[in-house]
Amino acid sequence: MIAVPLKNPLVPMIDVEAAEERLKGVIQQTPLMPNLNHSKQFAAEVLLKREDLQTVRSYKIRGAYNKLASLKEQQPDLTHVVCASAGNHAQGVAYTCCRLALQATVFMPVTTPRQKVDQVNMFGGNYVNVSLVGDTFDEASQAATEFSEQHQYPFIHPFDDPEIIAGQATIASELLAQCSDQAIDYLFVPIGGGGLASGLLSVIKQHTPQTKVVGVEPEGAASMAAAFQSGCNVKLPQISRFVDGAAVQQVGEYTYAICQQYLDDVIQVPDGLVCQTILNLYNKDAIVVEPAGALALAGLHQYHSKIKGKRVVCVLSGSNNDITRIEEIRERALLYNGLKHYFLVRFPQRAGALKEFVAEVLGPADDITYFQYQKKHNREHGPAVVGIELNNSHDFEPLVQRMKAGGFFNDYLNNQPELFSLVL
Repeated sequence: MIAVPLKNPLVPMIDVEAAEERLKGVIQQTPLMPNLNHSKQFAAEVLLKREDLQTVRSYKIRGAYNKLASLKEQQPDLTHVVCASAGNHAQGVAYTCCRLALQATVFMPVTTPRQKVDQVNMFGGNYVNVSLVGDTFDEASQAATEFSEQHQYPFIHPFDDPEIIAGQATIASELLAQCSDQAIDYLFVPIGGGGLASGLLSVIKQHTPQTKVVGVEPEGAASMAAAFQSGCNVKLPQISRFVDGAAVQQVGEYTYAICQQYLDDVIQVPDGLVCQTILNLYNKDAIVVEPAGALALAGLHQYHSKIKGKRVVCVLSGSNNDITRIEEIRERALLYNGLKHYFLVRFPQRAGALKEFVAEVLGPADDITYFQYQKKHNREHGPAVVGIELNNSHDFEPLVQRMKAGGFFNDYLNNQPELFSLVL
């Protein structure tokens, strides 16, 4: 296959061949697996690049090992490095430092799932010290940068570094070999800081420029889209932290420049759809992914008509999900699908009021899943917060009508984020 050189001056700095050599014997060549369920759902050939099965259970080991091994080649006396991460990059750095006998100070947000913190300590052993700082990756990164400058230790950036990007680009080399029989029509890739997307673009757009590469961001942390819209690499003032592996306020300078020139589209998906995708993968395919790992597949919904009959690859980027989050994931999926609703219900403080509500207001398949009844309020009309799970989203309007007819309806909370977060 003849490569067509890309004009962006940053691309020649991304030495994929050197990265492939360094990573031999370190990473797994992850499988590219057809997915029957999603192929049928979207009437396309949907293939999953299973980086969730990678060493440290995410693609981040590729960039982390390539960067640190390269640094060790340049500085044989190197003893200590610093990094900041929301979890997966830290695990890659920890694994590498243990393998190369390097000390590392790892800065992670306080909000990082416990499972990811534990994995960093496990992979790094005595070579790694974890410091939890700030609520977001960007705050942890600021602390890490200051620590790096203070102690003169190299800072290992999670995405904005040519050697990190080159490590992630080795995924594209594998994809080209695995799809040598037929080109990829669409490649969906999750975007946080943009390192993975930049790596894939630097290879794919040289060898199969006709492949459409679509970046998928969390709706609440769409930093790449914001940069595209502004025409410069802006920093979002606030982001949602739910998709922790892609919750970045500002993408990288290298990654922005590459993605701006070669990315065909960048789309955003809501957290609820991400959650439903996680549950579908687990229930139907026995695949466990973290929220960021489900982004690419969740993005297919916006391309339903365009990908029909096409060969589509989605990168499942990681599987470091904390099992304690499963109830939150299920709740968000139910809310997204219109199957979970919260109300402020007016209950008369008299015997039989709740029985009447259950018998005459709830439908036969409706279920009360949350109930907080406060008798300290007006004794004749004491309100309660009630969560109701429906079997079908079409049952919502009839339910509200019955509540109003019976004098039980006080307020609907799902569409009032501030009040919703206060009471639940």
